[in-house]
Amino acid sequence: MSAGSVPVSGIGHRGDGEGSSQVHMELPDDGMDRAKVFAVYGKGGIGKSTTSSNLAVAFSQLGKRVLQIGCDPKHDSTFTLTKRLVPTVIDSLEEVDFHMEELRPEDYVYEGYNGVLCVEAGGPPAGTGCGGYVVGQTVKLLKQHHLLEDTDVVLFDVLGDVVCGGFAAPLQHADRALVVSANDFDSIFAMNRIAGAIQAKAKNYRVRVGGVVANRSEETDQIERFNERTGMRTLAHVPDYDVVRRSRLQKATLFEVAEESEALQRLRDEYLSLAAALWNGVEPLDPSPLKDREVFDLLGFD
Repeated sequence: MSAGSVPVSGIGHRGDGEGSSQVHMELPDDGMDRAKVFAVYGKGGIGKSTTSSNLAVAFSQLGKRVLQIGCDPKHDSTFTLTKRLVPTVIDSLEEVDFHMEELRPEDYVYEGYNGVLCVEAGGPPAGTGCGGYVVGQTVKLLKQHHLLEDTDVVLFDVLGDVVCGGFAAPLQHADRALVVSANDFDSIFAMNRIAGAIQAKAKNYRVRVGGVVANRSEETDQIERFNERTGMRTLAHVPDYDVVRRSRLQKATLFEVAEESEALQRLRDEYLSLAAALWNGVEPLDPSPLKDREVFDLLGFD
């Protein structure tokens, strides 16, 4: 059994899918149930942090109290919100020799743009340990300090398309899982595998697939082809406008960029519409992921 994992009393070791050897961490309970929780997945480099941060601000502009949790050891999920790389949970734990009881919320929670609260889980140096374990510890800290009780929305921004072990932990707390994908083979191939992981977790947890955020693509034909075949759904479409790149260089979200353009307004409206739809509740999906070879044969051939 991995560090920090515990059997669930009365449940035993139920598989999270055929061939699974994962163990169950603690079931979500106090605090998290009071918030709407979303986990954002997708291929590495596809724009999950950009999506998460702009979506967090959109929720805040709707008057919601928002907490964004970066689950990547690179700890760069929230820098457009805070304008810096904030100290991580693992940094703070090291400061107190890993005595969790000595930490205070101000040691690892930082307020970002428009009041969005930001936490970076962090992780060990590359090649030296399990970064996913820190995600579970982060959730424990947030519960211990009752930070989830006054939160309306929690966003987990999860590392790449890694869906094993600790990096799948957000699926054990989320109501809906979103997948960020471009209109290309690699992103959709990753989305298919992520959808399978979410479906496996859905057998034992409340998480359900919410849908796809089409990102960095002018067209969405390949995504829609995949959706039609598998039962997925596109929730939002964020084209590859240059203002997105420039906002990142400015260390700012799209809601802070000081310019007036149709492209920028379209992007802001898209995120606000997505936030409103998620808050009002999107119907859960029950997609049927394809075998790897089937994805290969389905896409392309324009």
